[in-house]
Amino acid sequence: MTYTANDYQHLVGIPGFSPDLLAGHFKLYQGYVTNTNKLADNLSGLVEAGKENSPEYAELKRRFGFEFNGMRLHEYYFGNLGGNQGGMEQASGLSRALTGQFGSTEQWEKDFKATGKMRGIGWVILYQDRAGNRLFNQWINEHETGHLAGCSPLLVMDVFEHAFLPDYGLDRASYIEAFFAAIDWQAVGKRLL
Repeated sequence: MTYTANDYQHLVGIPGFSPDLLAGHFKLYQGYVTNTNKLADNLSGLVEAGKENSPEYAELKRRFGFEFNGMRLHEYYFGNLGGNQGGMEQASGLSRALTGQFGSTEQWEKDFKATGKMRGIGWVILYQDRAGNRLFNQWINEHETGHLAGCSPLLVMDVFEHAFLPDYGLDRASYIEAFFAAIDWQAVGKRLL
């Protein structure tokens, strides 16, 4: 099975994200999809050739997590954007869950944004741990490291430089505000189980 990049052109024109920034970001995402497919094919070929114990296989297997998660995290990220949706509905299940976990949606937002402002590159993900009935804001350095096992992503924010530097320079805080203004809260709420 070959993965195909999703079309996110409907995001062009959302406030806070220039067409050039989005075009570059979409191209980067396409690269993750392409590389995921190449690595899957190469790994399969190495197994078929009896080279599953080779250093090449080991390195490609390690690289696969980076490329695959780069693809998926961008799909979550673009999927939770959609223009100004008017903010989170205070009566929604997501709002109730965040209030129950963090005390209020404002406290959750404060924590999420503070996580996004930390030095470094990576991702900020609001996770749902269904087994423990909890929500966590988590920093992810690289695509494949730092994820909370068994947890489901609800809201994903890219804080690699390509996501904000072209429009905001080093002003990450302004990017985070633009990101929050562009969240499609209905899409995020549908991820809550």
